[in-house]
Amino acid sequence: MNKKKIASWVLGASAGVALGKKINKQSICPACVIKKAFAGTQVHVTEKEAYNNGVALTPPMGWSSWNTFRNTIDESLIKDTAAAMKKTGLLDAGYKYINLDDCWQSSMRTADGKLQGDLTRFPRGMKPLIEEINDLGFKVGLYTSNGTLTCEDLPASLYNEATDADTLAEWGVEYFKYDFCHNEAIPTVAPSLIKIYLGKPGESDFIEMFASHGNLSKGAKVMEDDRVEGGYVVGNLCGGLGELVFDTIEVPEDGDYSLTIVFRKGGNMRKFLVCLVNGKEEYDCYFPSSKGFTADGRLQIVISLKKGINTLKFYNPVASRMDSAQRQYINMGKELKRATKEFADKNNTPEKPICYSICEWGMNQPWKWGAKAGNLWRTTHDIKPFWASMLLIYEFNVRLYKHSAPGSWNDPDMLEVGVGKLTMEENKTHFSLWCMMAAPLILGNDVRKFINEDGTVDEDNKVLNILKNKNLIAVDQDKRGKQAKRIQSDIVTDILAKPLENRELAICFFNKSASTKNITLDIQKIHNDPYCDLPFADCYEITELWDNTSETIKTEISAAVPAHGVKVYKVKAI
Repeated sequence: MNKKKIASWVLGASAGVALGKKINKQSICPACVIKKAFAGTQVHVTEKEAYNNGVALTPPMGWSSWNTFRNTIDESLIKDTAAAMKKTGLLDAGYKYINLDDCWQSSMRTADGKLQGDLTRFPRGMKPLIEEINDLGFKVGLYTSNGTLTCEDLPASLYNEATDADTLAEWGVEYFKYDFCHNEAIPTVAPSLIKIYLGKPGESDFIEMFASHGNLSKGAKVMEDDRVEGGYVVGNLCGGLGELVFDTIEVPEDGDYSLTIVFRKGGNMRKFLVCLVNGKEEYDCYFPSSKGFTADGRLQIVISLKKGINTLKFYNPVASRMDSAQRQYINMGKELKRATKEFADKNNTPEKPICYSICEWGMNQPWKWGAKAGNLWRTTHDIKPFWASMLLIYEFNVRLYKHSAPGSWNDPDMLEVGVGKLTMEENKTHFSLWCMMAAPLILGNDVRKFINEDGTVDEDNKVLNILKNKNLIAVDQDKRGKQAKRIQSDIVTDILAKPLENRELAICFFNKSASTKNITLDIQKIHNDPYCDLPFADCYEITELWDNTSETIKTEISAAVPAHGVKVYKVKAI
């Protein structure tokens, strides 16, 4: 390839021009300052299609180690838990995932950079354990964080997405919880660019492209600087809003090419840039806070080009913290789908898709983008095993009913049934509300306690009977995938309605107060709300799903609901 100059290319952003020509205040556009500030408070959804990996078509059901066992898990505990879940009938009831939360992993990655299990607590490694649990009829889940470390300061997956996705696929993992501790947000500022070099790795010939010759848009502009040839390109001075499409890059053959980005130093902050190749492949470029004795620095990546004319677009699409979280979670989801497919193809085995659980605590409005990124997303901070915590999470999650659908679920966190100081009535209420909200049902209690000392199952255990209630589980697992809507409310009582298959309806009377309350629902209230989708009829059969009693009504449903309690009905037109 002959060395030559080609006009065109890219982007830059605000900070860090102090070493070059001084930009006066008149150069700053007030409108773009306002635009940038507003963008920093918004989510800008980038994906157009749902995640759609073929799993979690109903809310996932299973068990997680965190709520009870925290950082004390080992191989023996996991095996005993799986055995107890199978023996007690929890597996048959639908709880098919055994999820190992934080602290399954060693603090050391392997010599080739892969995750590995704790060397003494999981001495055989993770794959043999997963296969053994699979043989019992369960699927197995693992955990890391969308950060540099997990919440317990162990190896996590940020910047290691591809490697860790390959490891999960190789082990046969089928559920992945991705937390948000130690997260590093993608910078919203782009670098100021001088030029790029494009060449074949291992060869000295290259194409040189000056930023100042590029086709600039969205506020990107050229600044002169005696210290750099040709000046440099910055974006709008209020942030990385500029971009450029370079559509005349011609190369002689398909293959990998080294792309060296020469950027203007300045500004004590990290910066970010995306190189989009031919409208398909994205390459993320992270720039360090820039210091030093020279005016320019270099960042080098390898990109794939096709023979002939190629198009490169350089820009920073991240305008807010929400955009950063969305982009990082979408990236991990793509790696999971890629890894399971490649592993199956390579080994000529059926693909094992991974149910992808996004756990960023609802801070970045995941209900707006979660369906584009994964299968379920946490809507709140961690649940605690007491009434006020459960109630607070319910109050927030119940409002998000429009965002739930088959394959993509609002996740108000794991069940605390049988954990902490919840009364039996509160346990029943907690379970009922999660089922009405089409929430994932992930147990957090010690299920081994359901086995008597003589090895028999404690069939009279009240917690076990709550968790195995077929009527409520059927409401949660209804294939329409509708989350309940709150259709009536006052200070201390709520009425929820959840559309079911066959145009039936689940109704929940919820009493938040510390004394019994009488609650009544006029059937006309249901018909006035199109979300409920209940047919008109002269009579309706209602079945209370906890005591399994039925009656026929014409105009209203009424019940005395105990303190912190619920009444849950299935309503059918007859």
